[in-house]
Amino acid sequence: MNSPFESAAPFTGRAPERLDIAIVGGGLAGASLALALRGALGDEAAITIFDPAIERPAAGDERWSAIAAGARRLLTTIGVWDQVQASAEPMRSMVVTDSRLKDVARPSFLTFDGDVEPGEPFAYMMSNGVLQRALVDAARAAGVDMRAETVDSFTAHERHMELTTGSGQTLHTRLLVACDGARSRLRSLAGIETVKWAYDQSAITFAVEHERPHEGCAIEHFLPGGPFASLPMPGNRSFIVWSERTPDAERLLAMPSFLFQEELEQRFGHKLGAVKPVTKPRAYPLGFSIARSFIAPRFALVGDAAHLIHPIAGQGLNMGLRDVAALAEVVTDAARVGLDFASPTTLERYQRWRRFDTVAMGVATDGLNRLFSNHSDALRAVRDIGLGIVDRMPRLKNLFIKDAAGLSGNVPRLLKGEAL
Repeated sequence: MNSPFESAAPFTGRAPERLDIAIVGGGLAGASLALALRGALGDEAAITIFDPAIERPAAGDERWSAIAAGARRLLTTIGVWDQVQASAEPMRSMVVTDSRLKDVARPSFLTFDGDVEPGEPFAYMMSNGVLQRALVDAARAAGVDMRAETVDSFTAHERHMELTTGSGQTLHTRLLVACDGARSRLRSLAGIETVKWAYDQSAITFAVEHERPHEGCAIEHFLPGGPFASLPMPGNRSFIVWSERTPDAERLLAMPSFLFQEELEQRFGHKLGAVKPVTKPRAYPLGFSIARSFIAPRFALVGDAAHLIHPIAGQGLNMGLRDVAALAEVVTDAARVGLDFASPTTLERYQRWRRFDTVAMGVATDGLNRLFSNHSDALRAVRDIGLGIVDRMPRLKNLFIKDAAGLSGNVPRLLKGEAL
């Protein structure tokens, strides 16, 4: 049987280096994609990651992310989860509250409790830095080529993409994938526009230590300035994602530590005893962005380069890993039957698969943020009644859990835990 890479028409001209797949950006999405493709396509596929920061350790990234059940299955299938599971914390329940900051009582309007499957939590909390290092190490061990340089320009041809790197080298690749983040330079070079806006909100993130165990419970407390989320970490620690109007976030970070502590305690409450920050609080501006197209000739967007949504539902990283699963599957399916895996037909299948889900999630998170981040008593009454109704409908709650876990609809094989 011939290799799936031998059936494509040969490159023409004098001999620039030839790649099968070039991935620009070696972050969580880019490294996951490279590892998934290496496992599916085998050693004969020439897969290269271009990223000037690829050799730098990721220890400085103190952020944590929710890894939904589907994403956890993907990480298991590509051989990474066993390396990081010991540092992850299962999220076994979630409580949603809605109140003003000065309210004495914080009634729980919506609770999620249980597993997506017996013994399988609906999400885990994981350190971005730990996961990033594990993915890069695994990709390198699997033979993925890592190059600490940029791709400065590219031109699409009928049967290949011509790249020019920061060092001036010219290469040919059959497929170019942009995983270079929300401000994607490659997306701009490809002429792909975005639908975007800023929220005038910033997310303050940091870890806290508290006296009593959280028992795997995540709490999302909706406040007029934005949601305040407390997410379980290993031990008596939690990761805080605290959304505020940007001027208020700047004011909070400029406060003396004892005043910041008072503001934290007002929001965190006393259920888990005394609480104190153990990492430096940092603020990140929040916005919305979805690319008008996820593809161009021999070119695909993945992760934040394709979409950026509000963190209100904790779906940012999970959406990127769903992109990874879908693109890896369509590329692998085409390659195995000897088709051009970067043809318009193949890439259009990826776009159809991911675009509707992305737009739906973007609209949902934008709507939730606008519904909850305001001072309207009328809206508050309506939404609290709605949350209460949902809380009394187990089937609807299970549907929400499945959707948040990435396990509803047309699910890519990697998110089911199946090898490509």
